Amino acid sequence: MRLRRSSRAVVLTSAFLLGGGWTAVARAQSGLAQEGALFLLLPVGARSVGMGQAVVADRPGSENVWWNPAAIGAATRREAAIHHSQSVAGTGDAVTLVVPSSLLGVLALSVNIFDYGEQQSNPDPTTPIEGGGGTIIPRSFVYAATYATSIGGYVTAGLTYKLVQFRIDCTGPCPDIAFSATTSALDFGAQFTVKRSMPLVIGVAARNVVGLKLQVNDSPQSDPIPRRLQIGAQYRFDLPDRIAPETALRVAVDLIDELTLGNPTPRFGAEIGYRDRFHVRAGYAFEASRSEAGGPSLGVGLSTGNLVFDVGRIMSGLSADAGKAPTFLSLRYLF
Repeated sequence: MRLRRSSRAVVLTSAFLLGGGWTAVARAQSGLAQEGALFLLLPVGARSVGMGQAVVADRPGSENVWWNPAAIGAATRREAAIHHSQSVAGTGDAVTLVVPSSLLGVLALSVNIFDYGEQQSNPDPTTPIEGGGGTIIPRSFVYAATYATSIGGYVTAGLTYKLVQFRIDCTGPCPDIAFSATTSALDFGAQFTVKRSMPLVIGVAARNVVGLKLQVNDSPQSDPIPRRLQIGAQYRFDLPDRIAPETALRVAVDLIDELTLGNPTPRFGAEIGYRDRFHVRAGYAFEASRSEAGGPSLGVGLSTGNLVFDVGRIMSGLSADAGKAPTFLSLRYLF
């Protein structure tokens, strides 16, 4: 996104470097075409982060709405959840309500708000603003509606409509920098169970495949939203009772790329679960030149009654280098 006014350009570029973070920097250095709405590539959910973002074939949890809309197609219980993230990029909160129906399939409503942090509108003390400067508030909003359903006993399919907005507001005395940029997008996904006797799930998701460019008000200058195709598989091993009773191991491998499939990069994840209550996770997401940041990740999870609590952390990247490794917390309530 390119603006003519220099003050707008500085604020917008800073916010997008935070929202898209390392991705925007890598793309700028490589000279690749620009993309708008890079915040759509920021990971959502502690479980997904702990699994190295290799979750396109994963099923449990409302956070999968943001990875593969088909993942909630097998849900049998209602769920209310909040997925929180904290990094040098800012603070994110995604809230989701999942409502399954035996006749109509599964519906989920979500909102994802990312706050890049407040900035002073008069950072230059040599040119003070009379009465003091105002406060600039850059944020992104994604409102999503997801529908998923089972097709036979082996396939689930789903789609998500997203209303996407990036905006900069200002309170108090401010220069003319407030604006908003809005677009919409569609996600499509499917998951396939190979056969009932084999706990292997294959998933595919195309995110932001339909959507207009992110445009500032009536400006002709705009950038395309980041479209991604992710495919992968997840397999569950039940460990022998003589080694680890009531313990299961899940392993996942994904590939992600732009829709042109010019440079796919892998992601790996593993989870050990005891009685489906205690979980330890680890993963690694290789960095693509035009996708999310990669690197190792760790996570833990605890289920008790109707509550599920997960923590995940990415161990490298821009935030980790700045001494503030990205931390993700998820709280889910099943009812």
